[in-house]
Amino acid sequence: MERHFHVNGITVNKTTQTIESAAAGGAFHIEDVYPLIDGGRFPVKRIVGERVEVWADIYRDGHDVMSAALVWRRERDREWHREPMTHHSNDRWRGSFVPERPGRYVYAIEAWTDEFATWRHGFELKQKAGADVSLDAIEGAGMLTKAQAGGQAATAVIVKQCEDYLQTGDAAPLLTAELRDAMAESQLRPDLTRSQLFPFVADRPRARTGAWYEMVPRSQGQIPGQHGTFKDSIARLPDIAAMGFDVVYLTPIHPIGRTNRKGRNNAVTAAEGDPGSPYAIGAAEGGHDAVHPELGTLEDFRSFVAACKRLEMEVALDFAVQCSPDHPWLKEHPQWFRRRPDGSMRYAENPPKKYEDIVNPDFSSEDAGALWNALRDVVLFWIEQGVKIFRVDNPHTKPFRFWEWLIRDIQLRDPDVIFLAEAFTRPKLMKGLAKLGFTQSYTYFTWRTQKWELEQYLNELTAYPERDFYRPNFFVNTPDILPYHLQSGEPWMFKSRVALAATLSSTYGIYNGLELLEHDPIPGREEYLDSEKYEIKVRDWDKPGNIKPYIRDLNRARRANAALQQTSNLRFIPIDDGNVTGFVKESVDQTNTVIAAIAISREVHEFWLPLGDVLVGRGDERRHVAAVENLITGERSAVEWGGIRLRIDPVRDPALLFRCLA
Repeated sequence: MERHFHVNGITVNKTTQTIESAAAGGAFHIEDVYPLIDGGRFPVKRIVGERVEVWADIYRDGHDVMSAALVWRRERDREWHREPMTHHSNDRWRGSFVPERPGRYVYAIEAWTDEFATWRHGFELKQKAGADVSLDAIEGAGMLTKAQAGGQAATAVIVKQCEDYLQTGDAAPLLTAELRDAMAESQLRPDLTRSQLFPFVADRPRARTGAWYEMVPRSQGQIPGQHGTFKDSIARLPDIAAMGFDVVYLTPIHPIGRTNRKGRNNAVTAAEGDPGSPYAIGAAEGGHDAVHPELGTLEDFRSFVAACKRLEMEVALDFAVQCSPDHPWLKEHPQWFRRRPDGSMRYAENPPKKYEDIVNPDFSSEDAGALWNALRDVVLFWIEQGVKIFRVDNPHTKPFRFWEWLIRDIQLRDPDVIFLAEAFTRPKLMKGLAKLGFTQSYTYFTWRTQKWELEQYLNELTAYPERDFYRPNFFVNTPDILPYHLQSGEPWMFKSRVALAATLSSTYGIYNGLELLEHDPIPGREEYLDSEKYEIKVRDWDKPGNIKPYIRDLNRARRANAALQQTSNLRFIPIDDGNVTGFVKESVDQTNTVIAAIAISREVHEFWLPLGDVLVGRGDERRHVAAVENLITGERSAVEWGGIRLRIDPVRDPALLFRCLA
């Protein structure tokens, strides 16, 4: 049976699901709870400090007056917090609460019979009909003597109203709103029914919003052929901060194995001096808890973290659960790895791709518990160094139960830790990883290029239930992916893709070099030629023709407009041009509304942007858009006849961004 209800103006369609009462034989049915992921199997994701709306169908037999409450607590706390729920319509109830601290929570719904309200309702009906209510009044007064669970203020009201009735015999004191509220607080609830507990996570704001800059530390130097260091990387930070990025994401910084080391362009044999792939983790110098000696020391890394913090940026580290054949674990814990029938090590592969420089731990080994703990301890080690964000490499190739355990264990210790799932795989598998705990997820945005597929994909990500567990991170490019549409090197296309990523999603990222329009591919493939995964590069970061100012302006607009700092409240605007996509985004608190029109083809576009159904403002004070303000230039334009005529010249700027004014 399909149920349809509305939450914050969004229609939610879901299959009816009855939640059994925790109290055996409870009189109440509590159904269609929202928000809920897979019947409460996985936690709903929210942001700390923001109101959490909860809806449910609650009903029972008979005509007695019901009451309901929303109860919640941090998972490890004992004390419950409680807020009343109000009846909406047709047995649909709603309530809300605000999680004040990051962490894992549980919530539940309670329902009970309000016996005094039931008496009061019946009394008033009889009184209105002219029936004798003297005995009914005595019955109601008797209920006051049984109240005992409320606070001092409620007790004082109950005592006073009872005395007034006994002194006068007039039932009026029993019918006051003041007494109704006091009794609602104080009377016993013998048939109280509580639903099962439902999990949710309240994350810090960075879990939802951020601009990521991916950099390869060894390529941050200035001398050709010389390995970059953490000190070189620190010197680059002001440039990255000036572009407005919030997160600096580093590819692996650990010692690199020498056995089967890859050469340039993924050559099977490395030449002398080839640095190898940073994803071949581990050598005689150490494993996942060590830094590559040519980058510097652990103290140098901590200095890098501190330098980022001074510039109001965070560090994200790559967590790649794989080892080079030289990783210390292969000698210390050989039982963690599989061997082939001839006794040789089983290297990693994804046919037809082969990774001779990498071996994967065996999660099915008899000593898997120790392996799990060792990997958990790696994350804890880097948390001690000041890292709170981890981009997890290929999590879909490791057991789901491991990730669910690891993320839960880490976040119970430190709820500020964020995990990004780098999984370009089947859609349901990607969503499964998000459900089990990953804070953010990579997406198919990189390959969505047409207007219809962009809009279809965003409508999917912002619909129920995906909006409650899947936080997209739109990367324009990665070290592994140079999309075909960027391989021409046309500046307008680079700008269009960055603008789409930065405005459609509240979290997006670029891989270093995109700002310089790097675009040389391996012929016929979506991969960079001379990839710095296998060699050290030196760049002129101020190379003429770069789009750094464009990226800076986009990130400045994102920071100034809360509407762009969320993804869920997005709606596409119909534009009569197949190569221009338009959309409106509204902040969570409804105080900021932004509209965008972005071209996805090179020709000049002139079109009408209809705004007649776009409303701005809060609650009952929402109004039609009267004017728009360009987020980049500050220019204002009046909205007439329900819209505005626009012109986009993509060679100059493929995106128009406006703040809506009432």
